[in-house]
Amino acid sequence: MRVMLKLGIVTPVLTMLPHTHAQWERDATFDDVVKVVQAAERLGYHHCTCSEHVVVPDAVATVRGGRYWDPLATFGFLAGATTEIRFATHVLVLGYHHPLEIAKRYGTLDVVSKGRLILGVGVGSLQEEFELLDAPFADRGARADDAMRALRASLGQREPSYSGSHYSFSGFVIDPCAVQSDMPLWVGGRTVRSLRRAVELGDGWAPFGLRTAELAEMLGRVDVPEGFAVVLQNEHPLDPLREADRVAEQLARFSEIGATHLNVRFVHHSREHYCEQLAALAALV
Repeated sequence: MRVMLKLGIVTPVLTMLPHTHAQWERDATFDDVVKVVQAAERLGYHHCTCSEHVVVPDAVATVRGGRYWDPLATFGFLAGATTEIRFATHVLVLGYHHPLEIAKRYGTLDVVSKGRLILGVGVGSLQEEFELLDAPFADRGARADDAMRALRASLGQREPSYSGSHYSFSGFVIDPCAVQSDMPLWVGGRTVRSLRRAVELGDGWAPFGLRTAELAEMLGRVDVPEGFAVVLQNEHPLDPLREADRVAEQLARFSEIGATHLNVRFVHHSREHYCEQLAALAALV
């Protein structure tokens, strides 16, 4: 059974979620990350991911983990070590940044990577982090919507101009600016509201922490436009080396409910084992 999905990887080592990371990741080096991403590129994987948290409170770290590599620096290095694989922030919290800050910093990354950036964005939910950064929390949804509109008007523009409900600007130069004026915007989240925000303002939906049945129910409630990316993530780690038929069935189920891309998590016990799993899954798709 072969399934047509574009594969991306939830890049190992860059985050350490409790009870889900492999032991080898604890002491792995960034060189291990580079080799994994290069292997994914050789095998035709579409993208790799990196999440954003500036800080995580001690109490929250027991649930969400405390390790989050910064996507800007991480992808900047990986861009120089690869030529084709794309880089997806999964996700950048819009409320932590002014839209022009994102347009400049990630626009520069888009130049460095020669147009390989996918801007995955989200509203955010960690109130303590918002408060530490002096970012408004209560109206973060409305601010995120306006920030996405402002980004649409700014990415790839040397002299952007925008006037909205929360952000307004003109008369400024951004140089360098993004290579992609139509940079893909994928919206993260785990609610129907996030899916509707993605359909209205973005190019794709990249949910997390949801079961396949929940995803199918949500997608069935919204008219997804042509060319829209539905970027799902497997709930349980895949083991294509040992369970190829079962994995193929899981991929087929994702396709049936509308997935176009998959952010993959594997069973893996070492860097070498991870790369073997990459190859095994690529052979199925």
